[in-house]
Order: sequence, then C-alpha cells, then structure tokens
Amino acid sequence: MQLPVFAPLAARRHPLALALAAAFSAAALPAIAQQAALPDITVTGTREGQSLDRTPASIGIVGEDAVRLVKPSHPSQILSQVPGAAAGVTNGEGHNTAIRQPFTTAPVYLFLEDGIPIRSTGFFNHNALYEINLPQAGGIEVNRGPTTALYGSDAIGGAVNVLTRKPPDAPEVSLFGEAGSFGWKRLLGSAGTTAGDNGVIANANLTHSDGWRSKTAYDRQSVTARWDRAIDANTVLKTVFSSTAIDQETGANSPLVMSDYLDNPTRNYKPIAFRKVSATRLSAAWEREAGDSLISITPYYRDNSMDLLASFKLTSGATGDNTISYSSNQSYGVQLKWRQDYDQRRARLIVGIDLENSPGARKEDRINATVTGAGASRIYSAYTVGARVYDYKVSFHGISPYIHGEYSPTERLRLSAGLRHDHVGFKFENNFAAGSVLATNQYGQAGNTSINYDHLSPKFGATYALDRDTHLYGSLNHSFRAPSEGDLFRPSTGAGVTAGQAALAAQSALTLKPVKGDQAEIGLRGRAAGISYDVVAYELVKSDDILTYTDPVTNVRSSSNNGSTRHRGIEAAIGIPLGKAWRADIALSTARHNYKEWVVPGSASLSGKEMAAAPRSLANTRLIWMPGEGTSLQLEWTHIGAYWRDDANTSRYDGHDLLNLRGGMDLGKQLRISASVNNLADKRYADSSSISSGVPVASPGLPRSLQVGLEAKW
Repeated sequence: MQLPVFAPLAARRHPLALALAAAFSAAALPAIAQQAALPDITVTGTREGQSLDRTPASIGIVGEDAVRLVKPSHPSQILSQVPGAAAGVTNGEGHNTAIRQPFTTAPVYLFLEDGIPIRSTGFFNHNALYEINLPQAGGIEVNRGPTTALYGSDAIGGAVNVLTRKPPDAPEVSLFGEAGSFGWKRLLGSAGTTAGDNGVIANANLTHSDGWRSKTAYDRQSVTARWDRAIDANTVLKTVFSSTAIDQETGANSPLVMSDYLDNPTRNYKPIAFRKVSATRLSAAWEREAGDSLISITPYYRDNSMDLLASFKLTSGATGDNTISYSSNQSYGVQLKWRQDYDQRRARLIVGIDLENSPGARKEDRINATVTGAGASRIYSAYTVGARVYDYKVSFHGISPYIHGEYSPTERLRLSAGLRHDHVGFKFENNFAAGSVLATNQYGQAGNTSINYDHLSPKFGATYALDRDTHLYGSLNHSFRAPSEGDLFRPSTGAGVTAGQAALAAQSALTLKPVKGDQAEIGLRGRAAGISYDVVAYELVKSDDILTYTDPVTNVRSSSNNGSTRHRGIEAAIGIPLGKAWRADIALSTARHNYKEWVVPGSASLSGKEMAAAPRSLANTRLIWMPGEGTSLQLEWTHIGAYWRDDANTSRYDGHDLLNLRGGMDLGKQLRISASVNNLADKRYADSSSISSGVPVASPGLPRSLQVGLEAKW
C-alpha cells in the first residue's frame, strides 16, 4: 500500500500523478521537517509511505542496496543490521528470531510481504522468512515492538516487512551464479522492464547446499513476480505473485554434548528429521487518489503446506512426542482502507478493515524411532510410521476494523493515535471422537467446537522536532496474540495418563486466552555533522503468557495463562561517514528479559529469573569501503552476548563474536564478480545452546565458508 512506490511509473505517462504523489508524501508534514534533507521513507508504521522522522515508532530500514550487497542466504545475515534484532540458525534457512524477546520459536512476531502477513493468524511458523525470497527483496523494514493496532494478532515482539522489488525503468536482465563451501550453489535470475503504463519484474532463486554437518542438505526454489500498472492519472494497481518450495534435512540444529560440539561438530544425532515446505501468495493492491483522499483495496490469496518430522520433538521412550505432521492452510482475504488528509488542520485520518477466512487441516502420525545411546547424546537413526494421533480440520476467520489519526497542533509536534478491534476465531472439526485417547495415552481429543476472541488494541504516539535535523519520539502500544491452532487443538499430554485425564487436558486447552503485551518507548533520531543516529529505550511487558507444565503425579501436561515477562532495553543505530570512500554503520542494543511472574506447579518459581536464550547484548558493525563506482568491500562484526542456557539460570553460554567479509567489483558494464567469507576467523560458536538431560548442549555454527559469484547484466 505504498503509493510512492508507484508514483515514478505513473508519472512517466501522467504528470498529474507525480504531483499527487508529492502531495501525498508531504501531506500534513510540519514545515520544519520539510526544510530538512529528504529522510528515509517507511511504509510499515502506518501502511502509508511516510517520513521516518515523523513516525513515532522504532523502525529499522535495510535498503535494497544493502540487500543486494549481502545477498543473504539466511535471515541472520541481514536482520542483525537493525539494532535489537537478530535471527538464529535452526536448520537450512530455518530460523528463530529475537526482536525485543529472547531467541524464540513462539508466535510473537508478524512476518509481512508488502504489508500483507505471509501466514494466517493461528498458523504461525517461526521459520516463515524462508518462505520469502530474501536475497532478491526490494528492502526490509523491522518495526520493533508491538504493531497490533495496525496489523493484528502476533505482532508483540515486532513486525518484519519484506518489500518486493520495483520494476526497472528500462529493459534489464541479470543472472547471478554462485558456488562455495560445503556444496553451496545458487542461481539468481531477474528480468524486468517498464513500457508505457506497465512495469513488470520477475525474480527466481534456485539454491542448493550439501550442508556442513551430516544429513543437513537442503534445496529451495523461489519465484517472485510483480506487475505495476498506472490505470489512469490517479489510479495504480500492483500485483504480486510469490511461490517457494523447500526440501531440507532438518537435523542442522541438532544439539551436541559439549565434547562432540568441540571435537566432532559435523555429527548429527537426529538424521531422520526433515521438512518439506510449499508456500504460494497472490495479491493485487488497487489504489485511487482523488484530491486529499485515497482508497485502497487489496485482495490476497495464500496457500501453505508442510510435511514435518521435527528434530526438536524427538525424545526417547513412551513419554516422547515423536510424530510426522502434515499440515495445510489456505487464506482468502482483503484489506480495505480509506485515507483522508485535512491540510488546513495538518491532520490525517485512516480507516480500514481486514477480512480473512483461512481453512486448514492437520494430520499427524506417531513414529517408532530406532534409538541408540542415552541422555543428551541419543541418536535417532531410523523410524517406522505408527498410529494416526491427530486428524482434524480447523478454519480461522477474522474481521478487524481499525482507525488511525494524526494531528499537528504546532509545526514541531505531531500526535497520532490508533485503535483496532479484532474479532477472530477458529472452527474446529475433529475426525476422532471427543475424549478418545490415542498412542499410549498421550493425545487427548477435543470435540467439534468454535472459539472466538474479541480484542481492542490501542496505540498512542508523538514526534517533536527539536530542530530540523533532530526529532524526539515516543509511543504507548498494546498488542496481543490469539492462541494458535496447536495451542488449542493439539493437547498432547504424557505417558501413563488415564483417558479421563487426557480428555480433561484437551478441554483445558480450549480455555486459553490471548497473550497480551504493553510497551512504552521513547527515542531520539537525527543527523549531526554528517552522522545519523537513532537511539530508543523501551519497556515491554507480556501478560497472560501461556505456561505449559507437566503434573509430577499424573504426568498430564497442560497449558494455562499464568505467565508474565518484562523486557527492557536500549537500542542505537549510528551511521558515520569516514571521508569520501569509507563509512561505518553500527547497530547496538542492551536488554534484560526477565520472568515477572512464572510459577510452575510442583517446581520452583522462575519469577525474577532471566529468560533462557536471552542475550544481554547484540551488535552489528559494518565498515564499508567504496573507492569508486562499482567497487565495494565490507567488513562486518556481529556480536551475540552471553545468555543463560536454562530458565533456572544455572548454566551460561558465553556468547560469541564473528567476522564476515564481502566484496564486489565491476568487470566492465555487464559483468561483476563478488565474494564473501563467513566466519572469517573460523571460530567455533553455537547457533544455540541449552540444557538437555541435565547437561549443557550446543548446536555448532557454520565454520569458515567461502562463496564466489559472477553476475551478468544485459
């Protein structure tokens, strides 16, 4: 829904469209801000193209040039450029995320493509960024903290909005081939042009890796296509099609006992694990601007499916939850929006509604694994498929109106407020009888039911121009996430429970309430002596968090809304020009993530403890050398601070520091050579580290690796 993206296309044939776009971009902008140099533009803060200087939110922008330079093979290689944001490697291109939260797989983030969530509420996938063609993106925006008031459920820790590339002004074709360590091969192709009122671009990504650890190969095929059309002087249409297929062996994040981690890191205790993913999206954003008004209609369709034998679920004995799952989900939705500017009052009003219906299904089969060894070093070498334990259909529906307003009582002060009402829910149809218990009494079944949630999410914000280059901003935001279909309808319990106990656990899961988040933040951004900066402090409190525990007497595992956590931190982004050829960009954050109230029945309280996998510090520093057009070299330092391996705070991972080197040089007008070295010092580090069977374990990170590529353009 970013009109400035369309404006250059429309203006080539319709000069009036350029004037409209200029009016739109500067509407209600205080005069003091208009006098400054053109600031970064963000589309994530309000679903509108807006100057970052007057956005009361901490939004990190990774531009298209930065994406092209890195050509990330994993989200961890690009998200850390935003302060307070990081992604961990789980398997292949799989990831967990840390944005104002510990590294987690919980559904507390919203992943978007051009402002449209790439998955439906209730069908969250913590790996969802691998469903987007990141190395060929047109930019990435990371809104740290709650964004529920505009985007709905799940946006507690933050929202990551990946932008598609705009069509080029003239015919352009490029082909990039890359090869490297551990069987790495990648082919990126792009073609596009603009002719008259139409601009098109298509991108393709074919990637293969043998994996550096045993049985960790993966393949992906991605296509992204975009068609921009200027229908008339005031109306534009953007159509985007994306499709990704991934086939990977998912033992890459299999943790090792410390002796193997240090001396035999290529071992894989869980070679039977796999993941097969298919994700397709289609959207068409129609926008018409007339005077000070804009109307936007964006219908969309999604299709997601996944076959999964998860390495993290492989546990030994009758208490294990060892299964293969087959899940699918389709989505039919539309985003409707009306925006009105009131120039005389320096005000803007946005009213919209999001509508969605997403039918899905899950089938799950118990597996009987062949296991050798014991404790944390058990090896799962083979399996046979056993009884079916889940077989159900579940459909998500959502009707979510929202309103957003902005007003400038003075030239320096800009106020904003918003409110969203989410009416969301699930319709559940079970192919097993309610109360039945399957596979060693672990899988209780709920009966056919419908569950609905109604939630109001307000937000308030303000920006104040101290001078033309210095802006103060602050906000109060409320967020929530509805329980996922797994929370509600997949209540695995434990071995040795009675049928009645399993049935009670299944019924208890249906009573879960939404998790809530409340955040206050204040920041300062600006430019001084050529240095740009953005510093923000925040406090985010989650309440009614879902706490899962196992009763030591009955072995029944159940969940309830009993937890609350507090997240406090300071984040800073700094850009420093160092003469004509050098530049340094720095992203820093320090944070504490604590259990505010977290009492597990039958065990010690975790209240006041630091959360596991929660580094106190994150950093990314890039030193860039560009001696001339077409030549660049980047040295990157990434830092992950120390964190507790367990919630009881008994064992600590020391963190790590890595160096990466990237560079490229034009070989004439049509050829460019590039190379990158990850983990330049070949340091042993952990992608994640935890406690298993009472001992520390760690998943070893990628050793030094080299990739070399050649790009041809026509």
